[in-house]
Amino acid sequence: MSTEKKEHKEPKQPKAKKEKMPKEAKDSKEHPKENKKDKAEKPHKQKSSENTIQPAINIGLFGHVDHGKTTLTESLSGKWTDTHSEEMKRGITIRLGYANATIYQKEDGTYTTDPNAGGEFVRIISFVDAPGHESLMATMLAGATIIDGALLLIAANEQCPQPQTREHLQALEILGIKKIIIVQNKIDLVDKERLLKNYQQLRDFLKGTAYENAPVIPISAMHKVNIDALLGAFEETFPTPSRDETLDPRMFIARSFDINKPGSLIEKMKGGVLGGSLIQGSLKVGDEVEIRPGYFVEERNQKVHKPLFTKILGLMTGNTPLQVVKPGGSIAVLTDLDPSIVKSDVLTGAVVGLPGKLPTVLYDLDLEVHLLERVVGSKEELVVEQIKLQEPLMLNVNSAVTVGVVFKLAKNSVQCKLKVPVCCDVGSRVTISRRIGNRFRLIGYGIIKNVKK
Repeated sequence: MSTEKKEHKEPKQPKAKKEKMPKEAKDSKEHPKENKKDKAEKPHKQKSSENTIQPAINIGLFGHVDHGKTTLTESLSGKWTDTHSEEMKRGITIRLGYANATIYQKEDGTYTTDPNAGGEFVRIISFVDAPGHESLMATMLAGATIIDGALLLIAANEQCPQPQTREHLQALEILGIKKIIIVQNKIDLVDKERLLKNYQQLRDFLKGTAYENAPVIPISAMHKVNIDALLGAFEETFPTPSRDETLDPRMFIARSFDINKPGSLIEKMKGGVLGGSLIQGSLKVGDEVEIRPGYFVEERNQKVHKPLFTKILGLMTGNTPLQVVKPGGSIAVLTDLDPSIVKSDVLTGAVVGLPGKLPTVLYDLDLEVHLLERVVGSKEELVVEQIKLQEPLMLNVNSAVTVGVVFKLAKNSVQCKLKVPVCCDVGSRVTISRRIGNRFRLIGYGIIKNVKK
């Protein structure tokens, strides 16, 4: 509903401006002392120019369940990302959530996300809110593949580290996320002594990892305490990366859904929407694109993929429509696909690109394996055992999640037959999880060496 209101209001503003603009422009030139109108119009002018700007960077929020990831996302962006009925019912994040925030720098050098604070526009950031529950590790790993930097939230009122704090940190290291900020949340719930004890625990936890010297920012997401310091840390820690827009476009799909309401008239229905992140190149409205692996059919008692081809009808970031998108931030792509093909995240893990320019779809993977010494995510300190024949492994590559059954073993190498094929390059990094008890636990990673079709 909020999206429809915004879209309805925006056309009205230019009309009002069009009628008064010539007179106001003359008044401002002839009577420079009259500053009230100028001041009132400045935020509007700034805001309209920002609406054409795409987010510069993707930041993921990770950490143990109930450590405040979704609350912090709301404090930064004004959007509550848990919108699925089951998420509201259970009070936890289940699917990846997305929100954009615009950062401004005030005259005193501090940062804010308040457009009415009189600050100068800096950039727009996309946030990816990942679930923290142990049963949703696959979703967290999918979210971590489309980010440029990460926030690891640690609750000051709990012992550090919690199981998923350890697991998420290890996953970020495996996936090659180089820059993170540690957010010490819920400082309003503890006294100074407890806060300092928690700080020492998290510093001891980080010792020996790639993030030993990561900045630690104490905040209260609920009461928006110290958010300005966190925004300042964003600017110091997460510079906008340089992107190569000359490469063939490639987008990882993290969500796919039907935006039509029940009972919509056929002539008013819109095509399926793909949500995710553009990794390289650029896409524009009107482009013909291919989606792999696509949809699946049975041929000779075997499931095989058939690529999908569609046309881009619209592009969005947040509530802002765009004609062209480039790498950086989360985007939504409106297509002419039948909504039934994309509903309920059916195409999550697929890759979008120009026809004939995407990597091969792989049904088997030959992995160079790197196992961890100990299992992460479980309360017990378990040693990682060697991978066995016929063992099912959960594999995450790009934004795709699949299960591979081991059919061949060699030294530091395994070959897996995939339950669901994936579209990826040779040399891609794959996280490996094993079922321990009733959960899949992260045990290492692999590099795709070569493939069998």
